Amino acid sequence: MGCRGIHVTGHTACLAHLTEADRDAYLAGLVPGSDIDHRGTPFTGPLVSALLDALRDPATGHPRLGLALFGSAIFHGGATFESATFQSAVFGRAAFQGVTSFASTTFQHRAVFYSATFQDGATFDSATLQAAQFDRATFQNDAAFGRAIFHGGAGFESAIFHGDAGFESTTFRSDAGFESTTFRSDARFGSTTFHGDAGFEQAVFERLASLGPLVCAERVVLSGAVFGGPVTLSFAARRLECRRTRWSSTAEVRLRYATVDFAHAVFEYPLTIAAEAEPFVLPDGLPVAEHILARDARVRIASLQGVDAAHLVLADVDLSGSLFTGTVHLDQLRMEGACSFGTAPSGMRWRTWPPVRFTQRRILAEECHWRASQPTAGGGWTVALSGSGHVGPAQLAPVYRALRKAFEDGKNEPGAADFYYGEMEMRRHDRTGTTPAERRLLHGYWLLSGYGLRASRALGWLVAAMVVTIVLLMGFGLPKDATKQEATGTVPPGGGKVTFEIDKADPQNPTKDRFAGKRFEKALNVTLNSVVFRSSNNDLTTVGTYIEMASRVTEPVLLGLAVLAVRNRVKR
Repeated sequence: MGCRGIHVTGHTACLAHLTEADRDAYLAGLVPGSDIDHRGTPFTGPLVSALLDALRDPATGHPRLGLALFGSAIFHGGATFESATFQSAVFGRAAFQGVTSFASTTFQHRAVFYSATFQDGATFDSATLQAAQFDRATFQNDAAFGRAIFHGGAGFESAIFHGDAGFESTTFRSDAGFESTTFRSDARFGSTTFHGDAGFEQAVFERLASLGPLVCAERVVLSGAVFGGPVTLSFAARRLECRRTRWSSTAEVRLRYATVDFAHAVFEYPLTIAAEAEPFVLPDGLPVAEHILARDARVRIASLQGVDAAHLVLADVDLSGSLFTGTVHLDQLRMEGACSFGTAPSGMRWRTWPPVRFTQRRILAEECHWRASQPTAGGGWTVALSGSGHVGPAQLAPVYRALRKAFEDGKNEPGAADFYYGEMEMRRHDRTGTTPAERRLLHGYWLLSGYGLRASRALGWLVAAMVVTIVLLMGFGLPKDATKQEATGTVPPGGGKVTFEIDKADPQNPTKDRFAGKRFEKALNVTLNSVVFRSSNNDLTTVGTYIEMASRVTEPVLLGLAVLAVRNRVKR
């Protein structure tokens, strides 16, 4: 085949095939900043050097090019463009067949390397680029972009890195896209800074050992990415999106500042999501600079929907806004350290009758969303959550049940108590899976003792019941006088043996002074004995006997509920 190189202006051959005299004449006519067009031209190392020497700026000693078109050019034996300045450069579909260096090169406008092939090492260390396009580029060996600065957008979509991809201390001042990129060896992003989004959607990391620590002021997007081996991710980012990621081995995700979305991620081995309390440290012992991020370094989980939590470990993360519905094996979720949940707003709600008083407890974000959507909801509940869908009590009850079991398995009974309360609340409000009779029973259980978890409520009812018992006994249960024995005999006519029958008169209620001090003391004694299932052995009226029987059933139950509530809060 003939040469595909574009002809030099005024000639019938490309630069590589000009005669020596014509080439020298062409090069002599170039000045620093000239536009050049050598698309499809085959270059050797000496020819590249001769071209750059002709464009060298005497003031700086470095080559300076205007619009440089090298599309589909072939660089045999490598090419060195170190410290050159390009106004714009197009190397689309170019083939670099030797070691290539663009170290300290400046691209003032566009730098286009789409579908370019780098067969040996490629170096862009300390380069300065504006809008850079490396989409579908192939790096057959190591690629180094260390300390490079991308001022505009940087695109590496569908690129393939067969060797190491080195982006240490690189700065992306705008969005960077690595969508569908394949990293077949290590991807080094230590101390890399992204001022915009870092997009790794559907990227493939075949043998990645670690990614980061990096800093991202916006989003790190790994949705759809595939990790083929054990990996550690270290990110300080505003948001991390890992929707539908696939993890084929163990993984550890260590984070700062980030809100994390792991919806529908797939992993078959243990995966840990942990918050780092202190800034990440580089191998040289220096901390990673995080000045582009806000001060609040907490890590928040946004969603675990659709995840199989059997191998998931969460450590020191904020779960107050997390979505859990649809999570599989949630009862096997492990929570280490200080994992926090949202809390229900406390206080009285007057929109319904009778008014409802809420006590503070751990609560799921979906319940906040559901309660906020109810017409009788009071203030304090969160607004609607993105992605929560139509979630109601029927869906939330099993979620609370599973989390309760996870806390119980972790020997944290007080923590499990709140989720038991949430489970019972959802069952009480569920009009599809809970029968009316069961809802009424649960309502009574809630009203009397907060499902056996509100000691103050049970004790309040106990005191109220005792007061009612005392009042009823003083009013109707205590006789006016102590009962006396009376003898009734039959005397036959004419004398003889006398027979006596001993009887007790029925106790009678007094007609006045029912609420005297002595009667209160006696009623209190009867009531206190009733609390512990004991009979007072006091004479009572018929009504009083039934009052005592009722109190001996209700008051010990209320006392037991109060004791149970205290136990559930302190048991370990």
